[in-house]
Amino acid sequence: MHPRRRPALIVASLAALLLSLLVVGPARAADPFLSARPATASAAMGAQACGTADAALGRPATASSVENTGLPASAAVDGNAGTRWSSAFGDPQWLQVDLGASHQICQVVLQWEAAYASAFRVQVSGDGSSWTDVYATTTGTGGTQTLDVSGTGRYVRVHGTARATPYGYSLWELTVRTGTTDTPGGGGDLGPNVHVFDPSMPAASIQSTLDSIFTQMESNQFGLQRHALLFKPGSYNVNANIGFYTSIMGLGRNPDDVTINGQVRVDAGWFGGNATQNFWRSAENLSITPSGGTNQWAVSQAAPFRRMHVRGNLNLAPSGYGWASGGYIADSRIDGTVQPYSQQQWFTRDSTIGGWLNGVWNMVFSGVAGAPAQSFPEPPYTTLDTSPVTREKPFLYVDGAGAYQVFVPALRRNSRGANWPGTGSSIPLGQFYVAKPADTAATINAALAAGLNLLFTPGVYHVNQSINVTRPGTVVLGLGYATVIPDNGVVPMRIADVDGVKVAGLLFDAGPVNSPILMEVGPTGSAATHAADPISIQDVFFRVGGAHAGKATTSLVVNSDHTIIDHIWAWRGDHGTGIGWTVNTADTGLIVNGDDVTAYGLFVEHYQKYQVIWNGQRGKTIFFQNEMPYDPPNQAAWMNGSTRGYAAYKVAASVTSHEAWGLGAYCYFNVNPSVVAERGFETPVNAGVRFHDLLTVSLGGNGTIAHVVNDTGGPAQGTDTIPVKIVTYP
Repeated sequence: MHPRRRPALIVASLAALLLSLLVVGPARAADPFLSARPATASAAMGAQACGTADAALGRPATASSVENTGLPASAAVDGNAGTRWSSAFGDPQWLQVDLGASHQICQVVLQWEAAYASAFRVQVSGDGSSWTDVYATTTGTGGTQTLDVSGTGRYVRVHGTARATPYGYSLWELTVRTGTTDTPGGGGDLGPNVHVFDPSMPAASIQSTLDSIFTQMESNQFGLQRHALLFKPGSYNVNANIGFYTSIMGLGRNPDDVTINGQVRVDAGWFGGNATQNFWRSAENLSITPSGGTNQWAVSQAAPFRRMHVRGNLNLAPSGYGWASGGYIADSRIDGTVQPYSQQQWFTRDSTIGGWLNGVWNMVFSGVAGAPAQSFPEPPYTTLDTSPVTREKPFLYVDGAGAYQVFVPALRRNSRGANWPGTGSSIPLGQFYVAKPADTAATINAALAAGLNLLFTPGVYHVNQSINVTRPGTVVLGLGYATVIPDNGVVPMRIADVDGVKVAGLLFDAGPVNSPILMEVGPTGSAATHAADPISIQDVFFRVGGAHAGKATTSLVVNSDHTIIDHIWAWRGDHGTGIGWTVNTADTGLIVNGDDVTAYGLFVEHYQKYQVIWNGQRGKTIFFQNEMPYDPPNQAAWMNGSTRGYAAYKVAASVTSHEAWGLGAYCYFNVNPSVVAERGFETPVNAGVRFHDLLTVSLGGNGTIAHVVNDTGGPAQGTDTIPVKIVTYP
């Protein structure tokens, strides 16, 4: 098997035609593809009413330091513009005020003295120890800054990280205004990038729309366009080629309610028959009666095939059997044979298949009826009879009255086979805030605070503060690879340590200012038990570089116990725009601090330190695929103390119980092939920590992995690209 080579691509786009669209509420641009009917529902938008009183006036204030006793923290909240607080001459520094009770914070006014912050954050907290960003900037202007924000807390803190002068941070006054937020309305139209089809529409018209979208998206790897193709219940004679940032979904309660007679197809003609860059696309909740008896789905990462019924075979390779690298099937029925051919690795969960043709390096099955028997290392099949704990992804459908609902499948334990029809609950679209790309994080937070769930329509969302999901049971669902980009280094989404939050179908794309985290599940120190109703993260993807220069220290941090991670791809870009060892910097893809966390389908690639760090107890991982960073310039630049490089998957020395199945780590040090990684996997050695079916491989001999796990196995090296395999450890 050859290594993957990923040159930068020319992003192709078509100009969208602007048409009028009748909706309830403000007019919006219509779907540019004429044959698709826009989805609509009633909506009402709330507005924030901000008070004029200063909630910080005279309240207790503290600071990280003071320049001298004549410039105390209290001087910034005394209402006297002639007195001020000033800090010591160093970074970072902060000033905080206790408002005495929790308030809805809607505006903060900063009156800086000449010594101001060029980079700072405004944060809120309920307890004075766990903080949430409501504003961040690296281009502070000084003077008087009036900041419209949205957050709830008893404490407000101004946290400076860079000074504009050699002196400290100095504020004449810190003013905090509070208010109430009108309840935002639920429901609404699904926007111009959701294309809804019904069986009454001429097949030629539907086909024309599908072809137009595919022409736009076939090679549009790093473009801004996003599309969701929604088919109402019925039968359709069409062929749907699926390009980048395109999701095709049935709107039935069950997959067989929608039948495509033809193909739902992914090939790699745009890239010369190489499918290793066929990312960011999906198929969900419909059935296919494939022309010729076989449907083609030649994809790599971030391309889930969920809740699908193929009445025939499923081919996972591109035409010509070129390279392909990884993919994911769940909750599906394949009546015929799944044919991986050239796929290097693949993960299938809780499905029913008629057969499986072959394996290359790493084929993993969990709860799959019809899966081949356990046989690793040859053939390379890792087979678990059941999946420990699962909850299928929420999905949009139309009920018998034609109204939109979101179905939330129930939790299952020791599951096996597809889960449809299955048990669960339906939530009307009217209980969702239907977000559009122009919405601010403040608007989205107001909707969440009002008790609404959240539906992201396709598009790119910039946020200048964290989206805070705090209500138990909240559903956050993205359509068409809705993409969230943090501005000014904020953490784009934080989930509270509460029961049953479901987040699915989002792409987090790091911004040019470093974010410490792209998504946080539970704050640091989370300790609540969620065994009966876990938080679930499904088809959530992370990107650092590629579309633009991006930086993020860690992509996903999971602090909450019992969380289910079901298919992520965390990717530090190795091609595209903003790529380089010192350009798109990112330490780690996933850190798990919570106990009893279960992960299915972990794809984590190219981070500059450990790819995955697992600190929690009793964790389980079923399938892990990794490529180490391509681009260490030399060995000295990639050292973990005295150790050469970083393992792909590290279990902390403090962990006494952990188990993982079906793991692969690859190196392709194409910048400097002399670079060595000491090991693929690093773990404490005790009876409670167990690994099954591991491999390491050097792609084309570009670099070496000296050992598979700790000091066992290896080395993976040489141009023959032959994996080194370990069946069990210890």
